[in-house]
Amino acid sequence: MLRKILLLIIVSLGSSVPVFAKNAVKPGISVSATPLKPTETQEVAGVYISQYLLRNHFRKIAVNDSLSQEIFNRYIDNLDGSKNYFVASEVDSLRKIYGTQIDDEFLVGKSTAGFSIYNFFLKRAKEKMRFMKAVVDTAHFNFSKPETLALDNKTAPWPSDKSLLRDVWRKELKYLWLNMKYSGEKKKPIRTTLSKSFTTRLNLLNRQKPEDAFQAYNYALTTSFDPHTSYFSPDEYKNFQIDMSRSIEGIGAKLQTEGEFTVVAEIIPGGPAFKNNLLKKGDKIIGVGQGKTAAVVDVTGWRINDVVKLIRGKKGTTVSLKILPASQSGRGPSKTIHLLRDKINLEEQAAKKSIFLQNGQKIGVITIPSFYLDFEGEQLNTGNYNSTSRDVIKLLNELIAEHVQGIVIDLRENGGGSLEEAVKVTGLFIPNGPVVQISSSTGRTTVLDDEDGGVLYNGPLAVLVNRYSASASEIVAAAIQDYGRGVIIGERTFGKGTVQSIINFSRPVPGIENQPDLGEIKLTIAKFYRVSGGSTQHKGVVPDISMPSIIDTSAIGEDTYPSSLPWSTISPSVYQPTGDVSAAEIDILHQKQQDRSSKDPLYQSYLNDLGRLDQIRKKKSVSLEDSAFKTEIETMKKIEDQWIKETDTDKNAKAVKKDVLLDQSASVVSDLSLLKKGAK
Repeated sequence: MLRKILLLIIVSLGSSVPVFAKNAVKPGISVSATPLKPTETQEVAGVYISQYLLRNHFRKIAVNDSLSQEIFNRYIDNLDGSKNYFVASEVDSLRKIYGTQIDDEFLVGKSTAGFSIYNFFLKRAKEKMRFMKAVVDTAHFNFSKPETLALDNKTAPWPSDKSLLRDVWRKELKYLWLNMKYSGEKKKPIRTTLSKSFTTRLNLLNRQKPEDAFQAYNYALTTSFDPHTSYFSPDEYKNFQIDMSRSIEGIGAKLQTEGEFTVVAEIIPGGPAFKNNLLKKGDKIIGVGQGKTAAVVDVTGWRINDVVKLIRGKKGTTVSLKILPASQSGRGPSKTIHLLRDKINLEEQAAKKSIFLQNGQKIGVITIPSFYLDFEGEQLNTGNYNSTSRDVIKLLNELIAEHVQGIVIDLRENGGGSLEEAVKVTGLFIPNGPVVQISSSTGRTTVLDDEDGGVLYNGPLAVLVNRYSASASEIVAAAIQDYGRGVIIGERTFGKGTVQSIINFSRPVPGIENQPDLGEIKLTIAKFYRVSGGSTQHKGVVPDISMPSIIDTSAIGEDTYPSSLPWSTISPSVYQPTGDVSAAEIDILHQKQQDRSSKDPLYQSYLNDLGRLDQIRKKKSVSLEDSAFKTEIETMKKIEDQWIKETDTDKNAKAVKKDVLLDQSASVVSDLSLLKKGAK
């Protein structure tokens, strides 16, 4: 029997590709002596996965050779997107063998092709680790030689033969050596540390299980329908439930896997990482240590469940994380940070306010880290439960009492949460009417309305967003924009306009008391639409006044996923725009912002840093010459300092002044206030 257990409005801000994989059983492809095979439980789960994808997913896809090739391409790219495991002839052989077989297996829930490809990949991964260890143990590198390593191989061909492949491995080893040299870990011998790391990773590869292959293959399968559909094994779902409850003692961050790396997907408001402000979305965790002095264990290539177990621990204890910062595009050098484990502090998670002077006017800022709601407290009507809308009402009343001339709602980094709360918060600024439309796969449309019939605050308003503003945040920003109620400032939002349902797989077997756990599937079942009729999916919300952030928008966002559902439209809702901000007024505000920012040395310095970072991100290769590598690293370290400053989580007035984008947004609201006063 299948039962639906949860409906979520959530956002995935990155891939979750399970760890290593490799091996195959066909002519032209060598095989491992003990290949991984699916378990009986996995074979049954595979049937459920295929049935639910075909019957219940929002996107209806024809099962044919075209789908088979799409799944194959995605799987190969997930396993070897960096083009440093396979050679071209091997990819061609695998494609001929399995490229048109996957769709037939998918119809009956089989994963034979997936396991064969994974086994071959696993065999090559072991070969690479043995090569890397042998070279690092004996070789002496020439770092004055003008050599480069390709960093972006997405459009590059696979190496034509094994000798070229080994040359890539040799260059990668030089790159790792230089990264360690400039990471600040001078106490540790580089050769010994790298050798130990390769030994550990080889041991991990030797301990691969059927679950690793099953997860890797089904990730490619489910994300061929859309990037937010995925299968959870029983162990993965336990971690997912812990993340949603946010009750575990740890660092307060959601993690996911990208290739061989564990990556920070979300910083949970109120957690240690949120308060410490040293760990960021997109950071790659490559090492974990217990306490400040214990050895840091290399976790590159680890299963995410094992990494999570190392990071979690008792309240009051310290965990050390060795990371590749996102601000440096994961290109090094690494750095080590220390976090004190604790439970999530709901007070820190709550919306907060601050007031500061701008152009002689008081401007209020309300920062909403997420749209949270204590569902149980609401149902029991305890009268004192956690709720975003309740907190924002309190903050708005306080700001009104202090006679602010305008308000900025800061939704940067807000990945969504409770849809109910997003609708209620929007309703505090509009008289009444629809806020969002939800369309199911059958075409049925549900409209969620603001039903309070009143406006708590009707003064000058702006909503500040960035590429990490997603899902429920986009609904609020889109509604404020469609109603003409305020100015949207920042950069285009994530574009996550889909709804997921979590479905549990269970199999009733007569006479067996403890049924096998088959896992769960997170399935996309609907799309969000603005009241004006356009979807927030894929395109996100385009700001009225653009201001770039340090986020790499070429790598973050729904439009970066090849399988994301397309932007589309439905009929608009019947609604009455408030007309608080006209197109002509936005043009004036935009011009004023441009004039002001062009004379602001802090903002210009910020733009200069972004320009240099953008140049680094666009580089297709990195120098393996010591002096050139060092120069680039120093540039990235300077930008890292700016990244920390921009995303400072202290929300008092003094810290707000450090935030150049919030400072500029407050000035826009001040301009709007003066513009309205002049019109009276």
